[in-house]
Amino acid sequence: MISNHCKLTVREELKKLGLHFVMLDLGEVELMEDLSAEQLEQLKTALLNSGFELMDNKRAILIEKIKNTIIELVHHTEATIKTNFSDFLSKKLEYDYTYMANLFSEVQGSTIEQFIISHKVERIKELIIYGELNMTEIAWNMNYSSVAHLSNQFKKITGLSPTHFKKMKGKRRSPVEELGNRTTG
Repeated sequence: MISNHCKLTVREELKKLGLHFVMLDLGEVELMEDLSAEQLEQLKTALLNSGFELMDNKRAILIEKIKNTIIELVHHTEATIKTNFSDFLSKKLEYDYTYMANLFSEVQGSTIEQFIISHKVERIKELIIYGELNMTEIAWNMNYSSVAHLSNQFKKITGLSPTHFKKMKGKRRSPVEELGNRTTG
């Protein structure tokens, strides 16, 4: 689950099945009751029909927590991002960053850093389109050392300068859930 809409959808599916939850957050649900094998299958089917997958593999769950933490920080935090992502992830998820980085790369086929950059660039696109901040303010808010650094990274990912992108008026935005989900086959 990567958005409030996803949370509402999962909440409705749980309700339909008569299941109660203690906690429902981005990417995780804690149920009040233990599920029978039949209830588990019903839940898996209901979630699949809604476009979700029930994950019970600890590695897959950690990958989703990493992704959701990054998405939450980049897209849903209004405060200026002034933190080292590796320290933030380690502290929040209570895992060694090297372990998480190796696991993420192995499973996703790309690095945590690449995932962060793709989300930061998408957020920058959003901020450019809104037009409320200038490039200096955007660079500051997204924790870039300079506008030049932001512009170089933006161009490397999109093939466009931020100025050229602004002239296009957002025709090249991507849904958040599609960013950084490249897997190896």
